[in-house]
Amino acid sequence: MTKNIMIVGVGGQGTLLASRVLGNTVINEGYDVKVSEVHGMSQRGGSVVTYVKYGEKVYSPIIDKGEADVILAFELLEAYRALPFLKKGGKMIVNAQQIDPMPVITGAAQYPADIAQKLADVCDVTTVDALALAKQAGNQKAVNIVLIGVMAKSSEIPYEKWVETLKTTVPAKFLEVNLKAFDLGYQL
Repeated sequence: MTKNIMIVGVGGQGTLLASRVLGNTVINEGYDVKVSEVHGMSQRGGSVVTYVKYGEKVYSPIIDKGEADVILAFELLEAYRALPFLKKGGKMIVNAQQIDPMPVITGAAQYPADIAQKLADVCDVTTVDALALAKQAGNQKAVNIVLIGVMAKSSEIPYEKWVETLKTTVPAKFLEVNLKAFDLGYQL
């Protein structure tokens, strides 16, 4: 059985590191893995989407609408945009952070209200203040690893395997903070 995970956020939030941690963990568990990264204006805070598919045999990394088992969203509006990709019975893990896109910053648009509630009304969603937990771990940029920790808790992969992957994937100078961030998310 193939598992489809979509990671969405904005440029600079660490979606690519999160997809590497996820991909490496499932590879180490013996799964076939395909990863595809879709960059928007990532360097300017634009949308970044990563698809991670794994299973016995995976032929394509692309996840179509209604196919994602899990959507890991690093920002509220990106979660809302990704909602059509969540399959019936799928799970969404969302960082409660709001990052205004350029149309909102320039005053051309308004940030949608009550996104967390709108998501809760239509799907199985866990909303997390991952930014606060990342700061507690020692670096606000560790939001990505906090969310990986939340997702890992409900996965079939043991805690120790995730930690092993973090040790081999995260640069040494950031390892301690990321291990703390992972634990805070995992224990949530």
